[in-house]
Amino acid sequence: MKRVLLKLSGEALAGDKKTGFDEATVTKVAQQVKVLVDEGTQVGIVIGGGNFWRGRSSETIDRTKADQIGMLATIMNCIYVSEIFRSVGMMTQVLTPFECGSFTKLFSKDRANKYFERNMVVFFAGGTGHPYFSTDTATVLRAIEIEAEVIFLAKAVDGVYDSDPKDNPDAKKYDEISIDEVVSQGLGVVDMTASILCKENKMPMLVFGLNQENSIVNTVHGTFNGTKVTV
Repeated sequence: MKRVLLKLSGEALAGDKKTGFDEATVTKVAQQVKVLVDEGTQVGIVIGGGNFWRGRSSETIDRTKADQIGMLATIMNCIYVSEIFRSVGMMTQVLTPFECGSFTKLFSKDRANKYFERNMVVFFAGGTGHPYFSTDTATVLRAIEIEAEVIFLAKAVDGVYDSDPKDNPDAKKYDEISIDEVVSQGLGVVDMTASILCKENKMPMLVFGLNQENSIVNTVHGTFNGTKVTV
């Protein structure tokens, strides 16, 4: 694959602690991404903010302000993870849709392409820069803008199920499912806005478990046991 967009769950990066970071988990992700970069794959990354902030569950904070806090959480995540990536020998850059002083660079497609051409891993932080849009939507939007071949959704679960496998031990896992079926069955792989963007722009997704051994590398190399979401 030439270029992919990897979405990492903030909660998955927290490991068993469920909050903050688990450095061992992040380092394993970095080592896998380095394999891909060394092979010539260009990797963009979006990280959720759930290990720091779940503002949508709060009824005492204005939704716009809660979403802004969430955007800042994703920036913290990207800065931290990018540093772990650098520690294993990669070059990185963090781009945001709004100015963050000297912390990040302002996003543009041309700037992202320039960094990809330098074999850098590019982190897309800060969501879309607007409230009422999730990191799901930011993931699909950035994937479309940078013309990624596919979106990798690395989650705490190892694919798409017909019900929550945590609650239902008999939940059925799909090997492949269309985005229309995901929406009609309310499976919640990504939110509705992201689903529509995927469908209209024919952007496929591969959903797999982050914590499975070498899951990112295996997915690129074709040894994939998650769920393919087609368009």
